[in-house]
Amino acid sequence: MKPRSKNYLLIFSLLCCLCLSVSAGFAQELEQSQGLDQRVENFLKSQRGKWRHSNVPRADARVLYDLIIKNNYKRALEIGTSTGHSAIWIAWALSKTGGKLITIEINRTRYNMALENFKKAGLSDYIEARLANAHDLVPQLEGPFDFVFLDADKDWNQKYLELLLPKLEVGGCFTAHNVVNLGYMRGIKEFLEYVRSLPNMETTIDRTSWTGISISYKTSD
Repeated sequence: MKPRSKNYLLIFSLLCCLCLSVSAGFAQELEQSQGLDQRVENFLKSQRGKWRHSNVPRADARVLYDLIIKNNYKRALEIGTSTGHSAIWIAWALSKTGGKLITIEINRTRYNMALENFKKAGLSDYIEARLANAHDLVPQLEGPFDFVFLDADKDWNQKYLELLLPKLEVGGCFTAHNVVNLGYMRGIKEFLEYVRSLPNMETTIDRTSWTGISISYKTSD
């Protein structure tokens, strides 16, 4: 065999080895992803009807999940963890986009319950949980973020938006929970009027459940 032929054979062999290595790596990642999916699904199934402490309904959590997957968001912030239902759905979506969630809870008991739930769901690696007063912590966060979910003290909704809008990337999404029932939650009406007045925010209301989620996309700086 001529030397050139030997070189071609060597290159071909190396390419075959490389393809096999990539294929094996992809198969391993797929298996890990499927394993995580099953673990999260099993945990959520075990908790059906058990979520208390003002956690979001499953239908609303699914809306958040779908928004992250659809837009390939990677840097998420949640204000108001409670015991972790919405954070689990957000982090589950981020596990598929390669992202991570920062979630903030002020109540120590709920915070500890959330940590345990994240562990049981297998999502701890995708969540940075903070025990803090969001009034103090949010101004200190550097960002940038491409997804924000707000489910805390409603009379601070507008203030949170004012603080986070400069840290929200263009194309990013700012969502807020419980925006349909304006009659009994102080601050919601004012927040919606404010966000709708901003020329660089496009806002719609998702009414999948009776609570409602405002979904605002940042169109420019």
